[in-house]
Amino acid sequence: MKKILIAPFVLLVRFYQLFISPMLPSTCRYSPTCSQYTLEALKKHGLFKGGWLSIKRIASCNPWGGSGYDPVP
Repeated sequence: MKKILIAPFVLLVRFYQLFISPMLPSTCRYSPTCSQYTLEALKKHGLFKGGWLSIKRIASCNPWGGSGYDPVP
């Protein structure tokens, strides 16, 4: 059931990784990148908790936010 719920979101992130991200400069301050973090969070925690973790991570990826290695909890 969890895989069915997250499938559309995983496809959106993969589309971004394959077609949009290569055209943009690399600006993510974290490792793994925010898009890879989102995929891992969705697969590990499901749609709601994984989605919330992803939103928090993307919101902190700015010049005043954090940086460095930040794995999915």
